[in-house]
Amino acid sequence: MKVYVAKEDTKLSGFTDDVCAAASFCLRTLLKNRDVRVNGVRVCTDVPLKKGDEVAYYLSAAQAARTGFAVLYEDDNVIVADKESGVNSEAVFSALSERGEAHFIHRLDRNTAGLLIFAKNAQAAEELLAAFRTRRVTKAYLALVVGTPSQKHAVLTSYLKKDAASATVRIFDRPVGEKIVTEYEVLAPGDTALLQVTLHTGKTHQIRAHLAHIGHPIVGDEKYGDHAFNRAHHATRQRLIAKSLTLNTGGSLAYLSGMTFVSAHNF
Repeated sequence: MKVYVAKEDTKLSGFTDDVCAAASFCLRTLLKNRDVRVNGVRVCTDVPLKKGDEVAYYLSAAQAARTGFAVLYEDDNVIVADKESGVNSEAVFSALSERGEAHFIHRLDRNTAGLLIFAKNAQAAEELLAAFRTRRVTKAYLALVVGTPSQKHAVLTSYLKKDAASATVRIFDRPVGEKIVTEYEVLAPGDTALLQVTLHTGKTHQIRAHLAHIGHPIVGDEKYGDHAFNRAHHATRQRLIAKSLTLNTGGSLAYLSGMTFVSAHNF
C-alpha cells in the first residue's frame, strides 16, 4: 500500500500521475478492482480531490515494481534518473523524496524518456540551478522525425511564445516572445529520420515545436505532430529521448565537471 496526501484541489488521475508512477500505469485496473481509497473510502472512478485528502493505493507486488525510472548515478549530492516515457517528472521526484531529501532541478515532458538530475541538498541544488541557468549543462536528445531535413546539420534560431489557453507554444521567425536556439544533426535519413538534437536554450516544448516549425515534427507527437502520419503508423507516443547530460559544475559539485551520463533508452 502507498499513501499520499493531496496538497491542492485536483482530480485523482492527475494527482496519481504526479505522485505515484506505479499507480498511474494501472489506475484503470486499480479503480475497477476498487483498490484505491480516498479518506478510507473505496472509489471506482476518477473522483475530485480536496486539499488534505488521503489517497491510498493497494498495489500488487508486480504493480509496485514498475517505478517508471531507474537510478543511473547517485552520491551524497545528486541523483541522475533515467525516466520512462509516459511518466511525469513530478512522479520521479515524489518517489525520490520518499527516500530522503530531494530538490527538483528541471523537467521532461511526460512522453519524453531520458535523463533527469536531482539534488540531495540545498547547496547542490543551488549549484545545479546555476549551471542550468548559465548553460553549463549540455543536453543532447535523440528524436525520430517525419521526413529528413534538407540540411544534414543546422543551428536553428527562432522565437517562442507560450499560449496558455491551449497549453502549447508557437514558433516565430521574427522577434516575438523568447529567443530559442536548437541544433540538430541527421544521424540516419529516411522516411523517418533519426536526429541528434542539442539544446542551446531550454524552453517549454522547444524541440517538439521547433522541429515541427521546420516541417519535420517528431513521430508520435500529439500536440505538434503530423496527426495523419501518426494515425497511419500507429504512433501514439512521441519518439524523443533526453539521451545524454554533460555537466560543467563548480563549487561543491566541481568533482562532477566533465562527467557525461547516458540514458539506456533507445528507439
